[in-house]
Amino acid sequence: MSFFNSLGRIGRNSNRQKNKSTSSTTSAIGNSSVSKPLFLCQPFVRTALLKGSFKTIVDPPKYVDVKEWLALNVFEFFNSLNQFYGVLQEFCSLQTCPTMSAGPGCDYTWPDANRRQIRLPAPHYIEYLLSWTNERLNDESIFPTKASQEFPGVFTNNVKAIYKQMFRVFAHIYHNHFDKILHLSLEAHWNSFFAHFISFGKAWNERHGKY
Repeated sequence: MSFFNSLGRIGRNSNRQKNKSTSSTTSAIGNSSVSKPLFLCQPFVRTALLKGSFKTIVDPPKYVDVKEWLALNVFEFFNSLNQFYGVLQEFCSLQTCPTMSAGPGCDYTWPDANRRQIRLPAPHYIEYLLSWTNERLNDESIFPTKASQEFPGVFTNNVKAIYKQMFRVFAHIYHNHFDKILHLSLEAHWNSFFAHFISFGKAWNERHGKY
């Protein structure tokens, strides 16, 4: 499921919509400094394109191989996240994001060539992450595309590693760039995308032991 068809329309309408929500945004920003993050403030925390359960779009269709379904969704999540980050990339710089942070006391690290965990500026971390993920998604030994090929035994472990890294990008953007998402009037798209991502992960986690 994609939420990007209306990005162009929303971008053109952002100035008009921004004026309408300025007072509530300013109030929430003021309160967030002493209470909770902006993305947890009303009305933003409930803003979404979809309401209710995601069950019908996260459960695999009948007669579809569950690993094929998992591979397809991971591929779609990665492409969508890559597009979202492309929209916000200019706001994520060495100056604004010197670490891959997701709030106070939460800095993600990346393994160097010697497997040592090191802190990186968020732009570098995300660049490595996107490149690392793209390599795996295009590796036929991990994500086979031919009908005659079987998924490897380590397929699920690879997906878990990719999912964890994608979650870190969500966390960084929510904690450091949600104000830019509001400025672009993308909060409904972003929240719905994240809810879909989390719902799919939870649904898979409940059944992955069967496969």
